Parts: sequence; C-alpha cells; structure tokens
Amino acid sequence: MPRRLRRRPLPGWRDPELVHLELAGGAPVSAWLDSGIDASSGSSVVAVPRDGAKVLVAGDDTPPADVFEALRTELGDSVDASAGATPLGWIGWFGYEFGARALGLPAAPTRTPAAAFFFAERAVVFDHAARTMRLEWLEDDADPAFAAAQASWLERTAAAIAALPEAAAGLDPVPAVPAVAAPRWRHSAEAYRRRILACQEAIARGDAYQLCLTNRIDVDGRFDPVELYRRLRRTSRSHHGGLLRFDDTALVSASPEQFLLVEPSGLVSTKPMKGTRPRHPDPERDAALRGELLASAKERAENLMIVDLMRNDLSRVAELGSVRVSGLHTVEEYPQVHQLVSTVSARLRPGLGAVDAMAAAFPAGSMTGAPKESAMRILHGLEAGERGIYAGAFGTVSVDGGADLAMVIRSIVVTPTGASIGTGGGITALSVPEEEVEETRVKARALLDALGAAPDAAIE
Repeated sequence: MPRRLRRRPLPGWRDPELVHLELAGGAPVSAWLDSGIDASSGSSVVAVPRDGAKVLVAGDDTPPADVFEALRTELGDSVDASAGATPLGWIGWFGYEFGARALGLPAAPTRTPAAAFFFAERAVVFDHAARTMRLEWLEDDADPAFAAAQASWLERTAAAIAALPEAAAGLDPVPAVPAVAAPRWRHSAEAYRRRILACQEAIARGDAYQLCLTNRIDVDGRFDPVELYRRLRRTSRSHHGGLLRFDDTALVSASPEQFLLVEPSGLVSTKPMKGTRPRHPDPERDAALRGELLASAKERAENLMIVDLMRNDLSRVAELGSVRVSGLHTVEEYPQVHQLVSTVSARLRPGLGAVDAMAAAFPAGSMTGAPKESAMRILHGLEAGERGIYAGAFGTVSVDGGADLAMVIRSIVVTPTGASIGTGGGITALSVPEEEVEETRVKARALLDALGAAPDAAIE
C-alpha cells in the first residue's frame, strides 16, 4: 500500500517567521523556504526532519551521479499524491562545484557540503494568497512506529502554532547588527578589472560568448543564521528567500531568481536573470534606470545568450518541439536592483522526472556563461577559488514529481568561523569594466549590511 499525502488546515494565520522560531529555531537541520514578509502570493514552508529521516550530505569525493541516484531512489517509492502538489520530499541545495564535477570539469576544492538534502515527511505550509496554513505529512499504515511518530508531531505542532500570536503584529524587532571584522574581497577592484579584460580576450578569441565572472567576500566572526535571515527578509524581500541549516553550515538567501520549476504534470520552466540596474530613491531616476535596462542592447544580448543556452539544456530532456520562450526581456523590480528576466519552458519526455531536468540544466547558464562547458573551464582558471554553495541551487524535489529550485544568489553562507558572499555579473565584449565592478558592489551591499560590514570596504 503506498504512502499517502495527508493535510490538515489550521485556523487563523501566523507569520512563517514566528512558526520557524517556535518549531525550528534551534534545530540542527531544518528548512524555511519563504515567499517573503508581507507576501501576497506564493507559499512558504517550514520543515524539520523527524528522528531517523534520511539526510544526504555529500562532499567533493562523492560522485554526483550517486547523489542524483539517491534522490531518484527515495522519490521512486510509491506515494499517493492525489491531494495535490506538495513540498514534501527532498529539501536542500547543490553547490556550484557539484555541477562542475557532474559535467566532468575541473572544480576547486570546497569547504562546505557539495550537496545537502534531507527528506521532509512533514511540514507546515503557508498559502500567502489565501492567508491560510496547513500541516502536510506522509502516512504509512504499514509502519506503526512511523505512523505513531507522525501522529505525535501532528498534535504537538498544531498546539504550538495555535499558541503563537496572530499576523505580523507578533513579529519582534530584529536585534541590532553587531560590529564585525572588515570584509575581505578575494579579488580587489583592480584585480577584478584585469579578470574582466581576460574574459573579453577569451571572447575575442571565440572561446566564449559570455562569461559569468564572480568574486567572493569573506567576513570573520560568529553569526546567528536565524537572526541574519530575519534581518535580510525585512530589507531584501524576495519570492524565493530561505534559510537552510545542515548542522554547522547554513544558507541564508534572498534569491530573486528561479532556476527550475517542475510541475507534477511534466511541465518545466526556468527564468534566467541577466541584466541589472540599481534602484534609486528618486522615482523619476528609478524609472529612468529601469528604462535604460530594458533598452540596453548589451543587457538584452547578455540575457538572450543565456536564454539560448537554457533552451539547449532543456531540449536534452524535453519532448520534441515543446521548448518555448514564453517570456522575453521583462523587468522585475527588487529593493536593491532592477533585473532583466526571461522564461523558457518545455515538457519533459515520458519516463523522465525532476531529477533528470536538474541534471540536464545544472549549473544554470545564468551563473556560467555560454557555451557552458567552455565558460566554466575559463572561469575556473580566472576565479582562483571555490564558489561553494553560491551559484548553486536550493529548494524542493517533491514526492509528487515536482520541483521548485532557486538560484543561490543574493545569499550568505554561514559557518562556525564566519560568513561568505558571492557576487558577480555576466561579461560580454561590450562590458565596461568599471560598471561591472560597481555591479558586484550593488549586489553585495544589502548582504554586507545584514552582516554589519561596511559595504565597499577592502574592494579597492
């Protein structure tokens, strides 16, 4: 008899922040996938694995094919998901170097897990449009101990949420940011400029059309990832934010970019984001920057190159003739930046699923450049160090056959010794080095502010 997906509606509304603090604030392994404070659409998820749940943490020495197979094996168990789409299943991340190794390309050694997932058999789910909450869990009558553990969780969790204050009025202020050590940029502004010129030389030789060059910022200190995310969700609202913890490593993200959305029906879409302008407090200047982004031949070309790459990636797993560009060059607005976004969609071939789509498309072209493998080889030589979890992807791979994964950008990775931030941009033949350096500052500024670090210190 297959496991069944079950749901119980909960009365009223509690902000996901309150629920996370109550249920998962001190948990060593947990996930909070967040549509954002005051969100009016989308869903949020708070999940903590039960004792004995499967947890998959892979290092550099774990073959990526083994990780993909482990994900498929658990998802292959029979599940009656007739109740509708669910986030239950694998929740976690893939790091950038995991993707490089999956393609057989050179990759820097990493100090954080190359991939980390836990199997969520129960979760609290929030529907922001309807302002409703529910408990979701898997039920298996053939395993009495599992059934008893799920029933106990159900009653304890419902009671704990009912005791919380309602609505956003119950949110406490986030503690003041403590002073921390100065941020250290891996490459100074001048060193990054030289790498931009090296990218343009590679493009002139015909080795690539675009290269997504990145930099890394490290900040020493001890940081509470829960407080960091609470601070970030107030200043950098995003439809794909989140906090994932795997023991002493945490991902704190305000990602604006969806990597892959796979529906249980087999429809798959990706929304590459290439092209950036900063926001401005003056409405007229802000509108002008938005118009400048939309009109920029350089930014549109940069975006289109990645659209073509993603079309090619999805075609490897799609039904013949089903790959389409369903949205081209639209501007999305976020607190710090305007972003140029396109949408590529397809239908998976019969017999293929979400893991196959991930394996075909990862790492995302918006974080590599084009052609993908040539770009990644060039960048490996130029960047002189790991990207780690940055430039990877995080989210859910569900028991119903779906997946919802965001890019690891606008993110902070927290370890016991400090925090790191990745930032970068797509380099083309038309790129202006000083503008590209400034773009890395703009993208990192809110993250450094959340850490209490001076935004532009040490890059010069």
